[in-house]
Amino acid sequence: MKTIQFREAICEAMSEEMRRDESIYLMGEEVAEYNGAYKASKGMLDEFGEKRVIDTPIAELGFAGIAVGSTMTGNRPIVEFMTFNFSLVGIDQIINNAAKIRQMSGGQFKCPIVFRGPTASAGQLAATHSQAFESWYANCPGLKVIVPSNPYDAKGLLKAAIRDDDPVIFMESEQMYGDKGEVPEGEYVLPIGVAEIKRAGTDVTVVSFGKIIKEAYKASEDLEKEGISCEVIDLRTVRPLDINSILESVKKTNRLVILEEAWPFGNVSTEITYQVQQKAFDYLDAPIIKINTADTPAPYSPVLLEEWLPNSNDVVKAVKKVLYK
Repeated sequence: MKTIQFREAICEAMSEEMRRDESIYLMGEEVAEYNGAYKASKGMLDEFGEKRVIDTPIAELGFAGIAVGSTMTGNRPIVEFMTFNFSLVGIDQIINNAAKIRQMSGGQFKCPIVFRGPTASAGQLAATHSQAFESWYANCPGLKVIVPSNPYDAKGLLKAAIRDDDPVIFMESEQMYGDKGEVPEGEYVLPIGVAEIKRAGTDVTVVSFGKIIKEAYKASEDLEKEGISCEVIDLRTVRPLDINSILESVKKTNRLVILEEAWPFGNVSTEITYQVQQKAFDYLDAPIIKINTADTPAPYSPVLLEEWLPNSNDVVKAVKKVLYK
């Protein structure tokens, strides 16, 4: 094993796959000459050249469309959005073309494409740069949605996403690019659609994904000091959703708390809540609690932003509530 940063895991995944398959290329704003807005493509222009690492204008609708069209001629593009807030400019190409090509062509065309970049908040970037769109994209049939929380998962899942013959939304975080973690020295690929128990426990199941799962880890450590055992599950993939892993955990702990950095109405935790009460209602000893951001645009003020974002204290309170403590 070796220890690398999250951004290095992303770079290694893309580079390894591009060495393996010449039909893969990277396209986006500042990915080439500047080595990526977050240095996630550092050195790739020097290795692969300007025909495979392509700087684009500030025109997400345009280059998303070019990339989608290129899949129909045998290419496998990786499209980097500087942030998924900017993907809204190109969402027509993602939803109306990438997600539907296979079905609307009667299976004649595949669409092997990865749209990747950071999601959710990243400090004081204000309302239009702090939005979590995982549930938006997961709502659309034809798309897979991956949100890793550490370098190991990021590299293994990105390699799987690049090899997939369907469009994949791969969401990162500006606040995780510098995070360090262990990854294997050799080749490895992780399966899409498989959650992982990051911390085994017996008293309550806590489900989360992406950078906000760090608050679940902190809360579980604090609760352990009080004799409360939390089982923490990292979804890793939002769609397809590994509901079976959640159900098996709930059948053991009989309680569920879901932590998600998204607005509270109609999100991933809402869907999990519905599926668990439908498929494991008799195992629940308390109502499910979901923890989300406040139901407002993200504030710029650091004091308000701290109140807006879920934190470990919110998780501790929710866990104690489902345990009737």
